[in-house]
Amino acid sequence: MAPVPREKSNVAILVTTQTLFMVAAITVMTLSGVVGHQLSPDPGLATLPIAMMMLGTVASTLPASLFMKRVGRRLGFITGATLGGIGGGLLSFAGIAMEAFWVFAAGNLLLGLYQGFAMYYRFAAADVASLAFRSRAISLVMAGGVVAAFLGPWNASIALDWVAAVPSGGPYLVIAILALVAVGLLTQLRVPASGEPQPGDISRPMKTIAGQSAFLVAVLAGAVGYAIMVLVMTATPLAMRARGFDMDQVAFIMQWHVLGMFAPSFVTGSLIARFGVDRILLSGATIMAASVLIATMGQSITYFWAALVLLGIGWNFLFVGGSALLSTVHSETERGKVQGVNDLIIFSLVAVGSLMSGQLLHRLGWDALNLTMLPFIVIVGLATLWWSLAHRLAQRKATGG
Repeated sequence: MAPVPREKSNVAILVTTQTLFMVAAITVMTLSGVVGHQLSPDPGLATLPIAMMMLGTVASTLPASLFMKRVGRRLGFITGATLGGIGGGLLSFAGIAMEAFWVFAAGNLLLGLYQGFAMYYRFAAADVASLAFRSRAISLVMAGGVVAAFLGPWNASIALDWVAAVPSGGPYLVIAILALVAVGLLTQLRVPASGEPQPGDISRPMKTIAGQSAFLVAVLAGAVGYAIMVLVMTATPLAMRARGFDMDQVAFIMQWHVLGMFAPSFVTGSLIARFGVDRILLSGATIMAASVLIATMGQSITYFWAALVLLGIGWNFLFVGGSALLSTVHSETERGKVQGVNDLIIFSLVAVGSLMSGQLLHRLGWDALNLTMLPFIVIVGLATLWWSLAHRLAQRKATGG
């Protein structure tokens, strides 16, 4: 198959803009709970700003997909970075300056709009890449988080006093500046015609597409894996601060966690091609279960480090594997609604998880919070195993084996 025009430059733009977005997302995960605890009248509401970000993602992810189906990827991504990234960063800064919890939460809500559009960077990578390069392109875009693994936590700690009159406000100004840079890069993105819906294409009803077992497993793996990861990740800074760890130590743990999330992306696509998506999904569930068990073994920085690194790796296998599996169940013209429904489900669960994080930590404690995740991880593993066995049986029947 002939290479897609501008394949490498398009993927490079998406990798860079993914990195810039991830700095924003990691800053929110690292810092917004701590700032929320400072501004909120109720400790149980500390993680509400993070939940507001996820709510903004839920509210925008399907409209974002449908909007881009009409106007194209480039204009959609620019819109998300402008309204969500620049607007959300500035409004969050204003909320801190005013010591207004709900203004700060509203700024995080707009950052969720940024995320609602940016989550399609990985799918855009499939649009701009040749078939042979597609899985690797998705992995490379996800790997943009490796750089963000350092920049995000550093931003959340080093830029805290950037504006002396607004303690903790600096990181949110950095988010706005980086979103402006992303807008400039996205003006150079060129999505080939094959990556955009074509007139006259036939689209199956969503009910038919959703009835495929591969769709169900892809969505379950992505949604449950992402929700658990965000819930535990959101609770981690609060749990560490409650045990006397300073923000530099929190940033260190978050850096390694995000490295665990994105560093495997350099090889996840190759692992899927070599071993099959089912084995990668099962490995992801197993690794995530191991992270839960380690988190309950102790509360020194070593246990936090090991648990959060494994949590990140498990998420990567489940999310990249789920995204790769999802790309096999729809046509080009069905892409917008299928990807939109997928991310709508994912971030609905993520919003619930981030909202529950503060309450669960406050009421149950760190150990019980982690153990509560185990049954959901087991469900993902069993569903993947069921689909894998059914798929292999169907293949044998089709080949007469």
